[in-house]
Amino acid sequence: MSPKTILVTGCSTGGIGAAIALALANRSYHVYATARNTNRIPQELSELSNVTTLQLDVLSLTSINQAVESVQQSGRGLDILVNNAGAGYAMPVLDINIEKAQRLYDINVWGPVRTIQAFSKLLIASQGRIVNMSTCGAAVNTPWIAAYCSSKAALTNMSETLRLELGPLGVSVVTIMAGTVNSHFHDNDDELQLPPNSLYVGIKDTINGWATGELKPKGTSAENFAQTILDDIVGSGKGGLVWKGPNAGAIKALAQFGPRFVAVSGLFYIPFHPLRIA
Repeated sequence: MSPKTILVTGCSTGGIGAAIALALANRSYHVYATARNTNRIPQELSELSNVTTLQLDVLSLTSINQAVESVQQSGRGLDILVNNAGAGYAMPVLDINIEKAQRLYDINVWGPVRTIQAFSKLLIASQGRIVNMSTCGAAVNTPWIAAYCSSKAALTNMSETLRLELGPLGVSVVTIMAGTVNSHFHDNDDELQLPPNSLYVGIKDTINGWATGELKPKGTSAENFAQTILDDIVGSGKGGLVWKGPNAGAIKALAQFGPRFVAVSGLFYIPFHPLRIA
């Protein structure tokens, strides 16, 4: 029997996607490692004989369709799709740039939906599996990163709905609720620029700490995290929410059973400074 074929989006060096793709390849699966810019896929991954690198930009339906055509032409089919590509954005809600937030949603929500739609025939044919990478932040209300967390909450809802819709077609859907992971995720984020008239100028450094990831709780490496979710990626069954990574279990419990304030402040220490309104 041929090894399962797995496509992973967002495989740039230093990120979770690259770590997942490498871990899967080391288990002898055939991996389609994709990125918007294939030059950013790590060399140790792209040089493996059981890895095919493909250009795939989740914002571009043309790019996605070209990746679908490449997979079809390979004759291997597709067993598992891992939607990992994503972006972040930190800004107080009062200061959110709507256009930037809309682009964030286009990447984090509609990007996976575009990709799923395009690969759906291959996945239905293989009775395959979809794995969507979300975050524990989708389940708690965390100041300064509402745009990012709400986009992941939308993805989580979309993913769980897909699980119900695709189950009768033989396709399982898994949503990874990732805990704190140390990666290069924030490398592509724009530098925090509060509007000059922002009410939060006095705590810019605090907000910037969340924008860069410096203030989030310490996490595990992308490589270690990838190892913890491999069985969830290649497994079978009905799917559903999978909470993995440092703090994930505690956040799950607090989000489901604890007061919202505790769910946030108990694990994510957020220093609130008195604000002066002119």
